[in-house]
Amino acid sequence: MVNRMILNETSYFGKGAIQEIVGEIKKRQFNKILVVTDKDLIKFKVATKVTDLLDGASIDYEIYDGIVPNPTIADVKAGVLAAKKAKANAIVAIGGGSPIDTAKAIGIIVENPEFSDVLSLEGVADTKKPSLPILAVSTTSGTAAEVTINYVITDENSHRKFVCVDPHDIPIVAFVDSDMMMGMPKALAAATGMDAMTHAIEGYITKGAWELTDMLHLKAIEIIGRSLKNSVLDKAQAAREEMALAQYIAGMGFSNVGLGLVHGMAHPLSAWYNIPHGVACASLLPTIMKFNKDFTGEKYRDIARVLGVENVDLISLEAARNNACQAIDDLSKAVGIPATISELGVKVEDIPQIAEDALRDVCTPGNPRDTTLEEIIELYQSLL
Repeated sequence: MVNRMILNETSYFGKGAIQEIVGEIKKRQFNKILVVTDKDLIKFKVATKVTDLLDGASIDYEIYDGIVPNPTIADVKAGVLAAKKAKANAIVAIGGGSPIDTAKAIGIIVENPEFSDVLSLEGVADTKKPSLPILAVSTTSGTAAEVTINYVITDENSHRKFVCVDPHDIPIVAFVDSDMMMGMPKALAAATGMDAMTHAIEGYITKGAWELTDMLHLKAIEIIGRSLKNSVLDKAQAAREEMALAQYIAGMGFSNVGLGLVHGMAHPLSAWYNIPHGVACASLLPTIMKFNKDFTGEKYRDIARVLGVENVDLISLEAARNNACQAIDDLSKAVGIPATISELGVKVEDIPQIAEDALRDVCTPGNPRDTTLEEIIELYQSLL
């Protein structure tokens, strides 16, 4: 069997990493930048930490800040027009998954205009040219969009999120700087942190997992397990720096092997109710872990071990699996993740259609346990 690994070209890690952005832009001779971000990151002077550096180096740029959570086809099309109007030869994407995902779609369409309808990018699109070069600056510790070949866009007309997978979209440079993440409120740190944990666990147990990605996902689970609570509850910079690294490590893995049913069921929740993606994943993870546990071999024992469960090698496999599920459930509750999806606005009458969307989602086939529409409906109902 042949396994493929695709990673981005260059990444900088640690407090102050964004100071390297000017050198990267000048070295690559980019002379007109489109900054893709959102209005809140401008308002709260997070994005300005980067634009101040561009100003100081006399680098010409325009700002497109029309990004919303769960970005839409319209957001992408507006961004493409902004890039063309600016005559940009590179993009600096500042934010979490929404701005970086939108930047990927913009960059791909600018260089591959035959996909300007956006919808045709769903799945594995046959793009011919690499994206307009993207330099990605993370402001959350969860999505790993700066290192993945995936992005997700919302089709508002059909209440559907669709996943695009394209090696041409990966940012060429990533900046993973804890200074950029200190402004996250606790709820956002919790949601994005549990999203990173979901990436790591689903990537570890997905059907496509193999030794190299297993190594990455286990290390990510270990770091998140020891750092997430301090990152959320204490807003400790050291913990946020560890979370930033962990989510990137998880991204290196799942980008190459896929995910599973948590993401398959989370995408429709975000599309239907505009629930932040990290919150949707986090609310589903403990329940779906229990659903999958008998189809994971020894992997839940490994998860329990790196999460610090005592004497995990001396207990039965069933007990180890239960302990792994309980450890994730406890962590989720400790950082304030909603325990039910009814708290997120999900309506019981919508569940049959949402479940159909989940069954068709590109992530669902990677789940270690094959599932049916009826089982997905039951899972959603159990979470009400």
